[in-house]
Formats: sequence, C-alpha cells, structure tokens
Amino acid sequence: MAALSLIRRLLGKKTVPHDASPITTFFAQKAAQQGYTLSAGQTRAISALARESRHLLARQPTRSLYLHGPVGRGKSWLLDGFFQALPMAEKQRVHFHDFFARLHRGMFKHRAQDDALAVTLDELLADCQVLCFDEFHVHDIGDAMLISRLFKALFQRGVWVLVTSNYPPAGLLPNPLYHQRFKPVIDLIAARMDVLEVSSPEDFRSLPQAHSTQRFTAGHYLWPGTASQREAFDLPAADCPARSLAVGNRQLQCRRLQGRTIAFTFNDLCEQLTAVMDYLLLCHDFDHWIIDGLPVLADCPIAVQQRFINLVDVLYDRDKHLILIGEQPLEQALHGQAIDLARTASRLGQLQQSSAQPL
Repeated sequence: MAALSLIRRLLGKKTVPHDASPITTFFAQKAAQQGYTLSAGQTRAISALARESRHLLARQPTRSLYLHGPVGRGKSWLLDGFFQALPMAEKQRVHFHDFFARLHRGMFKHRAQDDALAVTLDELLADCQVLCFDEFHVHDIGDAMLISRLFKALFQRGVWVLVTSNYPPAGLLPNPLYHQRFKPVIDLIAARMDVLEVSSPEDFRSLPQAHSTQRFTAGHYLWPGTASQREAFDLPAADCPARSLAVGNRQLQCRRLQGRTIAFTFNDLCEQLTAVMDYLLLCHDFDHWIIDGLPVLADCPIAVQQRFINLVDVLYDRDKHLILIGEQPLEQALHGQAIDLARTASRLGQLQQSSAQPL
C-alpha cells in the first residue's frame, strides 16, 4: 500500500495493521501525537525511508537518500524519526558541523599516515552501517575537496547515507568560481543517492507543538539591551570586562562564567577567529548562553556573518538555552549577504522577543 494512503488510514485508527512498515507506522503515530499534517513531500520521503529500511534489514542493495528543501519543512524531523525507528545498532546520527570538525581533527592527528582519511573514518565510524548526516552544506572550496573524498570513501565502505540539506545538490557550493570543481561530487550524489524535495507551505518550527520540549526555544531575544532589561534577566552589564577562558588549546574572551552559564559579546565569538570546534567544546560545559551586542549583520564581513550562522547552528542542534541581545529588532539585525541566513532567521525566530522600545 502506498505510504500516503497508509498514513491517512493509520491516523484515523487506533490500531496498526501487522503488515505496516515500522518506519511508516512510527511517523504516522508521531505526526498524530504532535498534531502535524504531513505534507506530500514528507510522505514521499517517508515512503523512501521505509523502502530503504526494508532493504537495509534484509541486506539487499540500497540507494542512499538526499532530502532537501526550505528551512523548517521537517527534514531534520524526518531524519531524527528515521534514526529512532530504524531497528539497527550500527547507526550514527551526526550534524555536519560536528562530524566535519571531528574529521579535520582526526586527519590532523593521523597526518603522518598514508591515508589519514581512512584511518580517521575507522575511528569515527567503527562498524557504522547507516550514517544520518543533518544540515549538509558546502561553502568553502577546501571543504569541498575533502567532502569529495569523504563521500567516495563512504560509498566504497558500503555505508548507507541519509543527508538533509537546505540546498539541492546542484545548489551546493554556489560560488561560481568553485562550483564547477565540485561537480564530480554532485554527479556522485546523483549516481548513488535518491534526491527528494521536502517542501510544505508551512514552517513547522512556527507551530506551538515544536517548542514544547526544546530548551533553545525557551530563550529570549532582547533589544536594545537597556540597563532595566539586563537587570530583569540578570545579565552582565554592557561594559562588563573580558576574562580569559581556555577552550581546548586556545584562549578566548568571555564576560561571565558561572556554573553552566557562559556570556560572550558578539565580538568575542564572531569577530575573532573562532571556529565550530570552539563552539562544540564549549557546549560540553555550558547549557545557558548569553551573547551580547548583535549588530546589523549586513554591516559585517561575510566571514563574521558565517561564524554567527555556525554558532546558532551549534546552539540549536545542541539545544542550548540562549539569551541574545541586539541593537535592533531581530528581523532588521538579520539582514545580510550570507546565503544561510534564512536558516538562522528561522531558528532565532523561535526565541521569545522582548523589547524596551514600542513595537
């Protein structure tokens, strides 16, 4: 039975037929519990996930999957649900930033080896047969060359890959100076993966149910950061002096360090030469983040905008509580040229907004 008709039937009944796919049944029940109406794109993706799960469990030939679409259309929801429902132990769910940072670090550690990538993948993947790769994107030609080697290695190892991305394969590495050099990876994706668009007229992140269990969405965006606002939220003063903080082998500057709460200025984290690995390391020790002084991003260099995008990605993926203080309303502050800002705006738009100015 087609996945769409099965899901419709399941949502109307309390019992589940014995011949239903565990993947299809899981998503039907999860959508019903959360009050979601599945889009046509989601049901097509669920059908493909159910098909490939059967092949994986039967040790039959499979096709990896590449899910793309606008922000907030349920791609990560599909990936997380599939990972949870797939009855296999040899699986990993990773975020692009996290995995790629660990890949770089491992290859540096094994740089004396003949094939540092292979040795690193042995460590990172071990007996992994299914790799769920969330929020995939490519903007740097150096990363693109390594991603080309990575995908070839994954397919050679027989790892089944599920990818989510805001971009169709042809939209990856859009810089015209480098896009053609990434074409072999786009061709490899087309040859080894089924590419499906997950779209919907509704941003699922805007639904009240999406916020019920998330720490990130309990956070706040404050502007313009008056003394009374800071006092009400027990935040550091705008001129709070910097203090040194060891992060891995580096020294960063922060403004408050108290228990599992950490405070930075925008300058501390985004206008300095920080990296995703710094944010990941900090997330191990801190659950409550304060970031002060968000400017209008259009006034910042692209590299600074990209660091902020990366930072929000990490905090959202790690579900950290965030209080962000800006100089302007959030919508105005998030104007910029970086192409991933739509995802950042969608995520920060879930924060509760507090203004000391008349709206």
